Amino acid sequence: MNESSKPRITLRQIASRLNISHTTVSRALQNDPRISEAVRRQVQDAAKEMGYEPDPMLAALAHYRRENVAHPVSAALAWVNTWAQPQKLRSFREFNLYWKGAEEEARRSGYRLEEFDCPKELSPARLYEVLRARGIRGILLPPAWSGNTPDWGAFNWDDFCIVRFGFSLKNPISHLVTSDQLSNGLLAFDNMRKRGYSRIGMVMWEKQGTRLVRFSAGYLYAQLQVQASLRLPPLVLAETDPAADERHLVSWLKKTKPDAILTDITTFPQMLTKIGYKVPQDVGLAALSVLDGCASAGIYQNSDEIGAAGIQLLISLIHHNQRGIPEIPREVLVPGKWVDGDSLPARE
Repeated sequence: MNESSKPRITLRQIASRLNISHTTVSRALQNDPRISEAVRRQVQDAAKEMGYEPDPMLAALAHYRRENVAHPVSAALAWVNTWAQPQKLRSFREFNLYWKGAEEEARRSGYRLEEFDCPKELSPARLYEVLRARGIRGILLPPAWSGNTPDWGAFNWDDFCIVRFGFSLKNPISHLVTSDQLSNGLLAFDNMRKRGYSRIGMVMWEKQGTRLVRFSAGYLYAQLQVQASLRLPPLVLAETDPAADERHLVSWLKKTKPDAILTDITTFPQMLTKIGYKVPQDVGLAALSVLDGCASAGIYQNSDEIGAAGIQLLISLIHHNQRGIPEIPREVLVPGKWVDGDSLPARE
C-alpha cells in the first residue's frame, strides 16, 4: 500500500487511544489555552506518532462556515494607547483609520476592540491586572509619540498575544503591521517622474528614525533609474533649531535646484513660503502621507487596511496560542497607493 492510500488518522482515533473526548483532541491540536499544557503536549505527541494530518477539505469547510455566519461578539481585544495625551493619537487621520479598520475587522470576526490608556489612566501593573481579570488575550499597540516607550516594568507579556503598529514603539519587540515605506518611497518617486518632474528631492525630520530610513531607502533606490546628475541627496533636518534648519534648507535648495520635493514635514509649505518659494509655482510638493501631510499629492497609505491586518494577525496568534515576545518577529507590510493633487500639477 503506497503512502497516499493509507487511511487517514482521525481525531476520534487519537481520542480513543488517550481515552479523552475528540473535542479535547481538537482543541489541544489548536493550542487552545482551555486545555492544560500537559494534555496539549500529550495529544500533539500522540498525533505525531500516529501520523495524523489535518484534512484540508474539512479545514476549508470549517473556514467557510465560520466566514458565512454572523459572529456574536464573544471576547475583547485591547488597544493600548501609550500616549501622554491619549486623545491626540486618533487626531492623526492615519492612526484614526488604524483604529477604524481594526475595530471593524474585530467586530466582523466576533471580537470587541476596547481602548485602554496606559500609563495615563492605568499603570502597566494595573493594566496587566485589568486585562487578566477581563480574560483579554490579545493586545494591539498603536504607534508611540516621537518614539516614546512607557516603562512596562514587570508587565508579563507571556500572558498575551501581541501585535504592534509600526516601529516607533520600541518595546515590546512583537510581531508588527505597518505601511510598506520602502515601496511607498519608490512609488512616490516614480509617479512624480510620470508627472513630468526630473529633479526630485526629499526632505525629512531626523527624529523619524526607522520611518526616515525606510522611506529614504526607497527614494534612493528609485534614483538609480535616472542619470547621476539628477540624483539629489535627501535633506535631513534636526527640528531642534528652526534657524539652523532654515539655513540648511536654503543651502540645499540653491545647491540641488529641485523641481519637486517629497516630504512628511507637515509645516513644509510654510517653511518654503518663509524663504520665498511658492508651491506649486516654484516647486511641486508631494507628501508621504496625504492624510496627515502637507500636500494634496502623494501616498495614501491604506491605513484602514493596516488596522484590519493587525487584527487578522492578532486573531491568528490567539488561535495558535502564540503568546509573549516571539523569537522571530514577523513584519506584515501593507503597500500604499499614489494620489494626484494640485500641489504637484502635471508638467508638459
